[in-house]
Amino acid sequence: MTLWAGRVEGALDPAVWEFLRADDAELLPYDCEATAEHAGRLHAAGLLTGDELAEVETRLAEIAQDPASYLDSDEDVHSAIERLLGEVGRKIHAGRSRNDQVAAAFRLYALDACAEAREEIDALALVVLSFAETEADTVMPGYTHMQRGQPVTLGHHLLAWVEMLDRDRTRFAYAAEAAAESPLGAGALAGSTLPLPPPSGQMRNSIDAVADRDFALDYLYAAAVLFTHLSRIGEEIVIWATSEFGFVKLPETAATGSSMMPQKLNPDVAELVRGKAGTAIGRLTGLLATVKGLPLAYDRDLQEDKVPVFASRRDMRGALQALVALVSGLDVNRERLATAASDPLLLATDAAEALVVDGVPFRDAHERVAEAVRDGSFAPPAAPAPRAAPGPGGVREALAEARQRFGDNL
Repeated sequence: MTLWAGRVEGALDPAVWEFLRADDAELLPYDCEATAEHAGRLHAAGLLTGDELAEVETRLAEIAQDPASYLDSDEDVHSAIERLLGEVGRKIHAGRSRNDQVAAAFRLYALDACAEAREEIDALALVVLSFAETEADTVMPGYTHMQRGQPVTLGHHLLAWVEMLDRDRTRFAYAAEAAAESPLGAGALAGSTLPLPPPSGQMRNSIDAVADRDFALDYLYAAAVLFTHLSRIGEEIVIWATSEFGFVKLPETAATGSSMMPQKLNPDVAELVRGKAGTAIGRLTGLLATVKGLPLAYDRDLQEDKVPVFASRRDMRGALQALVALVSGLDVNRERLATAASDPLLLATDAAEALVVDGVPFRDAHERVAEAVRDGSFAPPAAPAPRAAPGPGGVREALAEARQRFGDNL
Protein backbone atom coordinates (compact mmCIF):
# COMPACT_ATOMS: atom_id res chain seq x y z
CA MET A 1 0.00 0.00 0.00
CA THR A 2 1.22 3.51 -0.83
CA LEU A 3 -0.08 6.84 0.42
CA TRP A 4 0.62 8.68 -2.81
CA ALA A 5 -0.98 6.30 -5.33
CA GLY A 6 -3.60 8.85 -6.35
CA ARG A 7 -0.97 10.84 -8.21
CA VAL A 8 0.97 8.03 -9.92
CA GLU A 9 -0.83 5.77 -12.35
CA GLY A 10 0.16 2.11 -12.31
CA ALA A 11 2.90 0.35 -10.40
CA LEU A 12 6.51 1.39 -9.88
CA ASP A 13 9.29 -0.54 -11.52
CA PRO A 14 10.22 -3.34 -9.07
CA ALA A 15 13.78 -2.07 -8.77
CA VAL A 16 12.51 1.41 -7.92
CA TRP A 17 10.06 -0.01 -5.39
CA GLU A 18 12.77 -1.95 -3.60
CA PHE A 19 15.07 1.05 -3.64
CA LEU A 20 12.47 3.40 -2.20
CA ARG A 21 11.09 1.13 0.54
CA ALA A 22 12.08 2.31 4.00
CA ASP A 23 13.96 0.09 6.46
CA ASP A 24 11.93 1.47 9.35
CA ALA A 25 10.21 -1.48 11.02
CA GLU A 26 11.65 -0.44 14.40
CA LEU A 27 9.50 2.70 14.24
CA LEU A 28 6.24 0.71 14.27
CA PRO A 29 5.30 1.12 17.98
CA TYR A 30 6.41 4.75 17.99
CA ASP A 31 4.43 5.58 14.88
CA CYS A 32 1.42 3.95 16.53
CA GLU A 33 1.93 6.24 19.54
CA ALA A 34 2.19 9.34 17.35
CA THR A 35 -0.84 8.25 15.32
CA ALA A 36 -2.89 7.81 18.49
CA GLU A 37 -2.07 11.38 19.49
CA HIS A 38 -3.01 12.63 16.03
CA ALA A 39 -6.28 10.69 16.19
CA GLY A 40 -7.09 12.46 19.44
CA ARG A 41 -6.51 15.80 17.72
CA LEU A 42 -8.81 14.76 14.86
CA HIS A 43 -11.49 13.83 17.36
CA ALA A 44 -11.10 17.15 19.16
CA ALA A 45 -11.65 18.89 15.84
CA GLY A 46 -14.81 16.86 15.17
CA LEU A 47 -13.23 14.89 12.34
CA LEU A 48 -13.38 11.51 14.10
CA THR A 49 -16.34 10.23 16.11
CA GLY A 50 -15.91 8.87 19.59
CA ASP A 51 -16.47 5.33 18.30
CA GLU A 52 -13.89 5.83 15.54
CA LEU A 53 -11.36 7.16 18.01
CA ALA A 54 -11.90 4.18 20.29
CA GLU A 55 -11.50 1.82 17.33
CA VAL A 56 -8.28 3.54 16.25
CA GLU A 57 -6.82 3.43 19.75
CA THR A 58 -7.67 -0.25 20.19
CA ARG A 59 -6.24 -1.24 16.82
CA LEU A 60 -3.09 0.83 17.29
CA ALA A 61 -2.39 -0.88 20.61
CA GLU A 62 -2.69 -4.24 18.86
CA ILE A 63 -0.56 -3.20 15.88
CA ALA A 64 2.21 -1.89 18.15
CA GLN A 65 2.57 -5.36 19.66
CA ASP A 66 2.59 -7.16 16.29
CA PRO A 67 5.63 -6.24 14.18
CA ALA A 68 4.89 -9.19 11.89
CA SER A 69 1.91 -7.23 10.57
CA TYR A 70 4.37 -5.02 8.66
CA LEU A 71 4.54 -6.63 5.19
CA ASP A 72 6.89 -6.43 2.23
CA SER A 73 3.99 -4.89 0.32
CA ASP A 74 4.07 -1.86 2.64
CA GLU A 75 6.28 1.03 1.61
CA ASP A 76 6.91 2.09 5.22
CA VAL A 77 5.41 1.87 8.70
CA HIS A 78 3.08 4.78 7.96
CA SER A 79 1.38 3.01 5.07
CA ALA A 80 1.34 -0.25 7.04
CA ILE A 81 -0.51 1.36 9.94
CA GLU A 82 -3.04 3.03 7.69
CA ARG A 83 -3.68 -0.32 5.95
CA LEU A 84 -4.00 -2.19 9.24
CA LEU A 85 -6.50 0.33 10.62
CA GLY A 86 -8.94 -0.69 7.91
CA GLU A 87 -11.71 1.64 6.78
CA VAL A 88 -11.15 4.17 9.55
CA GLY A 89 -7.52 4.32 8.44
CA ARG A 90 -8.64 6.22 5.36
CA LYS A 91 -9.57 9.11 7.66
CA ILE A 92 -6.50 9.09 9.87
CA HIS A 93 -4.11 10.99 7.60
CA ALA A 94 -6.22 14.14 7.47
CA GLY A 95 -4.20 17.15 8.59
CA ARG A 96 -0.81 15.49 8.50
CA SER A 97 1.90 14.39 6.10
CA ARG A 98 4.40 11.60 6.25
CA ASN A 99 6.87 14.43 6.83
CA ASP A 100 5.59 15.40 10.27
CA GLN A 101 4.45 11.84 10.93
CA VAL A 102 7.91 10.30 10.55
CA ALA A 103 9.52 13.15 12.45
CA ALA A 104 7.12 12.57 15.35
CA ALA A 105 7.68 8.80 15.42
CA PHE A 106 11.44 9.18 15.07
CA ARG A 107 11.57 11.65 17.97
CA LEU A 108 9.63 9.23 20.17
CA TYR A 109 12.07 6.49 19.18
CA ALA A 110 15.01 8.75 20.04
CA LEU A 111 13.54 9.51 23.47
CA ASP A 112 13.25 5.81 24.21
CA ALA A 113 16.73 5.09 22.85
CA CYS A 114 18.26 7.83 25.00
CA ALA A 115 16.57 6.45 28.13
CA GLU A 116 17.84 2.96 27.30
CA ALA A 117 21.38 4.24 26.75
CA ARG A 118 21.40 5.97 30.12
CA GLU A 119 20.18 2.80 31.84
CA GLU A 120 22.87 0.67 30.20
CA ILE A 121 25.56 3.25 31.03
CA ASP A 122 24.40 3.23 34.65
CA ALA A 123 24.69 -0.55 34.77
CA LEU A 124 28.29 -0.44 33.57
CA ALA A 125 29.12 2.45 35.90
CA LEU A 126 27.81 0.43 38.85
CA VAL A 127 30.11 -2.46 37.97
CA VAL A 128 33.10 -0.13 37.60
CA LEU A 129 32.31 1.58 40.92
CA SER A 130 32.12 -1.78 42.70
CA PHE A 131 35.43 -2.76 41.10
CA ALA A 132 36.97 0.56 42.20
CA GLU A 133 35.75 0.07 45.76
CA THR A 134 37.37 -3.36 45.90
CA GLU A 135 40.64 -1.98 44.54
CA ALA A 136 40.55 1.39 46.30
CA ASP A 137 43.93 0.81 47.98
CA THR A 138 45.62 -1.29 45.28
CA VAL A 139 48.77 0.58 44.28
CA MET A 140 49.66 0.82 40.59
CA PRO A 141 51.71 3.08 38.35
CA GLY A 142 49.88 5.89 36.63
CA TYR A 143 50.90 6.50 33.04
CA THR A 144 51.40 9.34 30.61
CA HIS A 145 52.60 8.65 27.05
CA MET A 146 52.31 4.96 28.06
CA GLN A 147 55.35 5.53 30.32
CA ARG A 148 55.22 5.11 34.08
CA GLY A 149 54.58 8.49 35.67
CA GLN A 150 53.50 8.56 39.31
CA PRO A 151 51.99 6.07 41.77
CA VAL A 152 48.21 6.00 42.03
CA THR A 153 45.67 3.41 43.09
CA LEU A 154 43.68 1.20 40.79
CA GLY A 155 40.53 2.54 42.44
CA HIS A 156 41.44 6.09 41.43
CA HIS A 157 42.17 4.98 37.88
CA LEU A 158 38.84 3.18 37.60
CA LEU A 159 37.04 6.28 38.82
CA ALA A 160 38.35 8.03 35.70
CA TRP A 161 36.26 5.53 33.71
CA VAL A 162 33.23 6.49 35.80
CA GLU A 163 33.77 10.17 35.04
CA MET A 164 33.72 9.46 31.30
CA LEU A 165 30.52 7.45 31.65
CA ASP A 166 28.93 10.19 33.73
CA ARG A 167 29.53 12.72 30.95
CA ASP A 168 28.04 10.24 28.49
CA ARG A 169 24.85 10.09 30.56
CA THR A 170 24.64 13.88 30.33
CA ARG A 171 25.03 13.85 26.56
CA PHE A 172 22.15 11.40 26.16
CA ALA A 173 20.01 13.53 28.47
CA TYR A 174 20.69 16.50 26.19
CA ALA A 175 19.81 14.45 23.11
CA ALA A 176 16.54 13.42 24.76
CA GLU A 177 15.71 17.03 25.51
CA ALA A 178 16.29 17.92 21.86
CA ALA A 179 13.98 15.09 20.75
CA ALA A 180 11.14 16.01 23.12
CA GLU A 181 9.54 18.70 20.94
CA SER A 182 6.61 17.71 18.73
CA PRO A 183 6.50 18.29 14.96
CA LEU A 184 2.82 17.26 14.74
CA GLY A 185 0.73 19.89 13.04
CA ALA A 186 3.49 20.89 10.62
CA GLY A 187 2.01 18.74 7.88
CA ALA A 188 4.17 18.59 4.78
CA LEU A 189 5.81 21.92 5.70
CA ALA A 190 3.08 24.56 6.14
CA GLY A 191 0.49 23.09 8.48
CA SER A 192 -3.13 22.40 7.58
CA THR A 193 -6.37 24.29 7.07
CA LEU A 194 -8.14 21.85 9.40
CA PRO A 195 -8.99 23.18 12.88
CA LEU A 196 -6.71 20.77 14.75
CA PRO A 197 -5.57 21.68 18.26
CA PRO A 198 -1.78 22.05 18.63
CA PRO A 199 0.06 19.15 20.25
CA SER A 200 1.86 19.53 23.54
CA GLY A 201 5.36 20.88 23.04
CA GLN A 202 4.75 21.89 19.44
CA MET A 203 7.77 23.18 17.56
CA ARG A 204 7.76 26.87 16.72
CA ASN A 205 8.33 26.66 12.95
CA SER A 206 6.55 24.19 10.68
CA ILE A 207 9.34 24.14 8.09
CA ASP A 208 11.97 23.43 10.71
CA ALA A 209 9.70 20.83 12.31
CA VAL A 210 9.83 18.52 9.29
CA ALA A 211 13.42 19.34 8.26
CA ASP A 212 15.18 19.17 11.63
CA ARG A 213 17.30 16.13 12.41
CA ASP A 214 19.50 17.75 15.02
CA PHE A 215 18.09 15.37 17.64
CA ALA A 216 19.29 12.39 15.60
CA LEU A 217 22.71 14.01 15.20
CA ASP A 218 22.79 14.67 18.95
CA TYR A 219 22.04 11.00 19.59
CA LEU A 220 24.70 9.82 17.17
CA TYR A 221 27.18 12.28 18.64
CA ALA A 222 26.47 10.98 22.15
CA ALA A 223 26.88 7.43 20.82
CA ALA A 224 30.16 8.27 19.08
CA VAL A 225 31.63 9.87 22.21
CA LEU A 226 30.40 6.98 24.35
CA PHE A 227 32.06 4.48 22.03
CA THR A 228 35.22 6.59 22.08
CA HIS A 229 35.23 6.23 25.86
CA LEU A 230 34.40 2.52 25.74
CA SER A 231 37.21 2.09 23.23
CA ARG A 232 39.69 3.70 25.64
CA ILE A 233 38.46 1.41 28.43
CA GLY A 234 38.74 -1.56 26.08
CA GLU A 235 42.26 -0.57 25.06
CA GLU A 236 43.38 -0.44 28.68
CA ILE A 237 41.91 -3.87 29.37
CA VAL A 238 43.69 -5.24 26.30
CA ILE A 239 47.00 -3.79 27.54
CA TRP A 240 46.54 -4.82 31.14
CA ALA A 241 45.73 -8.41 30.11
CA THR A 242 48.92 -8.89 28.06
CA SER A 243 51.69 -11.10 29.40
CA GLU A 244 53.97 -8.05 29.32
CA PHE A 245 51.77 -6.19 31.80
CA GLY A 246 49.86 -9.01 33.49
CA PHE A 247 47.81 -6.61 35.60
CA VAL A 248 44.53 -8.50 35.07
CA LYS A 249 43.36 -11.91 33.98
CA LEU A 250 40.38 -12.13 31.65
CA PRO A 251 37.28 -14.06 32.77
CA GLU A 252 36.68 -17.10 30.61
CA THR A 253 33.00 -16.13 30.43
CA ALA A 254 33.95 -12.97 28.50
CA ALA A 255 36.95 -14.05 26.43
CA THR A 256 37.63 -16.44 23.58
CA GLY A 257 40.40 -18.81 22.60
CA SER A 258 42.38 -19.27 19.42
CA SER A 259 41.41 -21.70 16.68
CA MET A 260 45.10 -22.60 16.30
CA MET A 261 47.03 -21.68 19.46
CA PRO A 262 45.72 -23.68 22.43
CA GLN A 263 47.19 -21.40 25.09
CA LYS A 264 45.47 -18.19 24.00
CA LEU A 265 42.79 -16.28 25.89
CA ASN A 266 41.78 -13.31 23.76
CA PRO A 267 40.16 -10.03 24.91
CA ASP A 268 37.65 -10.10 22.06
CA VAL A 269 34.99 -8.06 23.88
CA ALA A 270 37.40 -5.21 24.52
CA GLU A 271 38.75 -5.40 20.97
CA LEU A 272 35.34 -5.43 19.31
CA VAL A 273 34.17 -2.50 21.44
CA ARG A 274 37.30 -0.70 20.25
CA GLY A 275 36.48 -1.61 16.66
CA LYS A 276 32.86 -0.49 16.86
CA ALA A 277 33.98 2.98 17.94
CA GLY A 278 35.10 3.65 14.39
CA THR A 279 31.73 2.55 13.06
CA ALA A 280 29.90 4.80 15.54
CA ILE A 281 31.99 7.78 14.47
CA GLY A 282 31.29 6.93 10.82
CA ARG A 283 27.54 6.93 11.39
CA LEU A 284 27.66 10.43 12.86
CA THR A 285 29.83 11.64 9.99
CA GLY A 286 27.52 10.01 7.45
CA LEU A 287 24.36 11.68 8.71
CA LEU A 288 26.14 15.03 9.00
CA ALA A 289 27.14 14.68 5.35
CA THR A 290 23.56 13.81 4.38
CA VAL A 291 21.94 16.70 6.22
CA LYS A 292 24.46 19.39 5.30
CA GLY A 293 23.38 19.52 1.65
CA LEU A 294 19.61 19.56 2.04
CA PRO A 295 17.41 22.54 1.23
CA LEU A 296 14.43 23.12 3.52
CA ALA A 297 12.02 21.57 4.15
CA TYR A 298 11.81 17.76 3.80
CA ASP A 299 13.79 15.71 1.26
CA ARG A 300 13.77 11.95 0.69
CA ASP A 301 17.46 11.86 1.63
CA LEU A 302 16.22 11.94 5.23
CA GLN A 303 15.04 8.36 4.82
CA GLU A 304 18.72 7.61 5.56
CA ASP A 305 18.52 9.13 9.05
CA LYS A 306 17.05 6.16 10.86
CA VAL A 307 19.31 3.25 9.91
CA PRO A 308 22.43 4.69 11.65
CA VAL A 309 20.41 5.51 14.75
CA PHE A 310 18.85 2.03 14.84
CA ALA A 311 22.27 0.42 14.39
CA SER A 312 23.93 2.61 17.01
CA ARG A 313 21.27 1.67 19.54
CA ARG A 314 21.84 -2.03 18.93
CA ASP A 315 25.61 -1.69 19.11
CA MET A 316 25.53 0.36 22.31
CA ARG A 317 23.23 -2.10 24.02
CA GLY A 318 25.44 -5.03 23.05
CA ALA A 319 28.73 -3.33 23.90
CA LEU A 320 27.63 -2.03 27.31
CA GLN A 321 26.13 -5.35 28.37
CA ALA A 322 29.21 -7.27 27.20
CA LEU A 323 31.50 -4.88 29.06
CA VAL A 324 29.49 -5.44 32.24
CA ALA A 325 30.27 -9.15 31.92
CA LEU A 326 33.93 -8.49 31.14
CA VAL A 327 34.69 -5.87 33.80
CA SER A 328 32.81 -7.69 36.56
CA GLY A 329 34.90 -10.80 35.91
CA LEU A 330 38.40 -9.27 35.73
CA ASP A 331 40.88 -10.86 38.16
CA VAL A 332 43.44 -8.32 39.37
CA ASN A 333 47.06 -9.40 39.88
CA ARG A 334 47.90 -7.12 42.80
CA GLU A 335 51.44 -8.46 43.06
CA ARG A 336 52.24 -7.44 39.48
CA LEU A 337 50.72 -4.02 40.08
CA ALA A 338 52.72 -3.55 43.25
CA THR A 339 55.93 -4.59 41.50
CA ALA A 340 55.29 -2.12 38.70
CA ALA A 341 54.49 0.63 41.20
CA SER A 342 57.73 -0.02 43.12
CA ASP A 343 59.81 1.52 40.33
CA PRO A 344 61.78 4.21 42.23
CA LEU A 345 61.58 6.60 39.30
CA LEU A 346 57.87 6.98 39.99
CA LEU A 347 58.94 9.16 42.93
CA ALA A 348 61.09 11.55 40.89
CA THR A 349 58.39 14.22 41.04
CA ASP A 350 58.13 13.74 44.80
CA ALA A 351 61.88 14.26 45.08
CA ALA A 352 61.63 17.52 43.15
CA GLU A 353 58.73 18.69 45.28
CA ALA A 354 60.65 17.83 48.46
CA LEU A 355 63.36 20.23 47.29
CA VAL A 356 60.70 22.86 46.65
CA VAL A 357 59.57 22.50 50.27
CA ASP A 358 63.20 23.19 51.27
CA GLY A 359 63.13 26.45 49.30
CA VAL A 360 64.59 25.36 45.95
CA PRO A 361 62.82 26.90 42.92
CA PHE A 362 60.89 24.18 41.12
CA ARG A 363 62.77 24.54 37.83
CA ASP A 364 66.08 24.13 39.64
CA ALA A 365 64.69 21.16 41.57
CA HIS A 366 63.43 19.59 38.33
CA GLU A 367 66.87 19.93 36.72
CA ARG A 368 68.71 18.53 39.73
CA VAL A 369 66.47 15.43 39.90
CA ALA A 370 66.63 14.95 36.13
CA GLU A 371 70.44 15.04 36.24
CA ALA A 372 70.44 12.46 39.02
CA VAL A 373 68.19 10.20 36.95
CA ARG A 374 70.50 10.56 33.95
CA ASP A 375 73.69 9.71 35.84
CA GLY A 376 72.10 6.91 37.87
CA SER A 377 72.51 8.57 41.24
CA PHE A 378 68.82 9.21 41.87
CA ALA A 379 67.68 8.17 45.33
CA PRO A 380 63.93 8.34 45.89
CA PRO A 381 62.52 9.98 49.00
CA ALA A 382 60.55 7.99 51.52
CA ALA A 383 57.54 6.74 49.61
CA PRO A 384 54.43 8.79 50.31
CA ALA A 385 50.95 7.41 50.05
CA PRO A 386 50.04 6.88 46.38
CA ARG A 387 48.04 9.63 44.80
CA ALA A 388 44.42 8.59 45.05
CA ALA A 389 42.22 11.61 44.37
CA PRO A 390 42.21 15.33 44.99
CA GLY A 391 41.15 16.36 48.47
CA PRO A 392 41.91 15.04 51.94
CA GLY A 393 39.52 12.11 51.71
CA GLY A 394 41.31 10.40 48.85
CA VAL A 395 39.82 7.69 46.69
CA ARG A 396 37.21 6.51 49.20
CA GLU A 397 35.69 9.96 49.48
CA ALA A 398 35.69 10.18 45.68
CA LEU A 399 33.92 6.82 45.50
CA ALA A 400 31.23 7.94 47.92
CA GLU A 401 30.75 11.18 45.98
CA ALA A 402 30.45 9.29 42.69
CA ARG A 403 27.77 7.01 44.09
CA GLN A 404 25.89 10.00 45.44
CA ARG A 405 26.15 11.76 42.08
CA PHE A 406 24.65 8.78 40.28
CA GLY A 407 21.96 8.70 42.97
CA ASP A 408 18.99 6.43 42.47
CA ASN A 409 20.26 5.43 39.03
CA LEU A 410 22.56 3.00 40.77
